[in-house]
Amino acid sequence: MMEYFWYILASALAGVGTGLVGLSAATVMVPMLIVLCPSFSGETGAYQATAIALASDILGSAVTAATYIKHRNIDLRRGWIMLACIIGMCTVGSFAAWRAGNVVLGGFTLILTFCIGIRFLVKPTTEREEPQAKGARLDWKGVAVSLFFGLTIGFGTGFVGSGGGMMMLVVFTAFLGMELKPAVGTSTFIMTFTALIASVSHILIHPAILLERWPVLLPCMAVATAASLVSARFANRVDNRTVGLVTGVVLTVLGAALILLHYWDLISAQPLALSTLRCFGEYLLFIIPAAALLLILHFALDIPRVVFRKLLHLPAFCSAAVIVWRADSWQAASLTLVLFAAIVYPVLCLAQRWEGYDSLLVQKAPGEIKKSLLLLFLCDAALVALCWGAFDLPWAAVAAILMWGSGDGAAALVGHRFGKHHVRLPLADPKKTWEGSAAMAGVSTAVGTVTMVILTAMPWWRCLLMAVAASVFGAYTELISRNGDDTVTVPVVNAAVLLVLHVLLGK
Repeated sequence: MMEYFWYILASALAGVGTGLVGLSAATVMVPMLIVLCPSFSGETGAYQATAIALASDILGSAVTAATYIKHRNIDLRRGWIMLACIIGMCTVGSFAAWRAGNVVLGGFTLILTFCIGIRFLVKPTTEREEPQAKGARLDWKGVAVSLFFGLTIGFGTGFVGSGGGMMMLVVFTAFLGMELKPAVGTSTFIMTFTALIASVSHILIHPAILLERWPVLLPCMAVATAASLVSARFANRVDNRTVGLVTGVVLTVLGAALILLHYWDLISAQPLALSTLRCFGEYLLFIIPAAALLLILHFALDIPRVVFRKLLHLPAFCSAAVIVWRADSWQAASLTLVLFAAIVYPVLCLAQRWEGYDSLLVQKAPGEIKKSLLLLFLCDAALVALCWGAFDLPWAAVAAILMWGSGDGAAALVGHRFGKHHVRLPLADPKKTWEGSAAMAGVSTAVGTVTMVILTAMPWWRCLLMAVAASVFGAYTELISRNGDDTVTVPVVNAAVLLVLHVLLGK
């Protein structure tokens, strides 16, 4: 019974992808079936899963195309060459897939799902700045492009059953000048015929797909068709960017999860991979409750914007300390920081579409939060690799980052409330004040001293001396850093000063 749950879920997600942006059903269905359903893990499992996905694509693409046609979003005048080429190559691809085998086919579809998701996150739309009108004739370049991509996409559709819809979408919009919705309507119209031909070819080559798998085939076709119809109607009512971002998040998360499950035996045999995943899981136990608590405080209390902004920074700059504390090695710590940035960045790309995003996160400029987070975590990963990996001094990375985070918060709060005297030093930002810089140096010194006393065996006076020196250099670096660059420059300077002094003063 559990397998039937996965059949239904895979079909529903496949239908949503088809209706939204014309993705082939196999982009979602094949990796889910071969990873989550034991009955598809045999020698021909991936081939059978591809055939079922193609069959599910027939009616799903048909109702999607009909919906787009109803809204006059189709352009066969610019797509007929692609239609002819793709149909002609489907059978060849089906035969090649049978010869390739389960391992090649299964692994390829898993990676393809993840890559397509990343593509939609990076570039949610693919239209030219000035798309051509519907019904415009193809010039000789358009004919050449249609022939080349039509033949290659047709073979690929028959081979893996997935990627064809996405590739047609890119060709129609980026190369042939169609707008997104006519491109989706045209590609799903073509996919109706290619899915029919490819699925029949698969079944003729391997009749067990129909004779033994019909209890799976029929419900998958029904669910995928219904989901395609609903999502196609939704896609024709919202803007193109929203459609692309929703598709990107779903496919990226799904692809990453399925790759992890599919290759779990291989991953679990690697100590570093297992250590990184464990560290990442334990870090989530810190960051998720911290974020939830801040959201509760935000909605329950009337916290000033500048204060709440710095409260949001608190769990971010504490992250390195938590991860270093829980990690077994510097490699695991650095990889955990990179992994978290890779996951959160696309989530923030989607979240910034929400109207309350800027006010909730107190964003100063468009894209500032996601940029700062990416820089912070990648910088932290590099500092951990340097201090812990190269010098075997993990405390230096932790102290440098905590000194920056706490000092930066103090500088903003004190400077905003009490700052009266602007700094006039060379290269310094004239908007910054002596009061804020003094607060940063003082708080950084205190935090750095306490951190080193706790994490090292050095005497307190040496910890204080090193913290004072790093704080002074860090405060001046913050003064001359602009456009949020202090997220990188200050921790790097702090770490450099601590490492140099540790070497000069001796162990």
